[in-house]
Amino acid sequence: MQEENDLLKLEVQSLKVAFDASNDKSKQLEEKVKALAVARTLDSETDKEAINEKILDTKQKINDFVREIDKCISLLK
Repeated sequence: MQEENDLLKLEVQSLKVAFDASNDKSKQLEEKVKALAVARTLDSETDKEAINEKILDTKQKINDFVREIDKCISLLK
């Protein structure tokens, strides 16, 4: 029973790691979709003021991504 319990604990731990990895991948893909949507709107916009606003928004999103990446790197350390 103890061996089976230990094996099940290892399996649960493995599944948690896989689940976390899937969630991370999902978040990355969602961010890519957002970035692509912003890029498409930049391509289709003709109003310079709107373009400048979109550029600032895009820069802010990039800064947010960099901060999140920095947090992940610090957690890995």
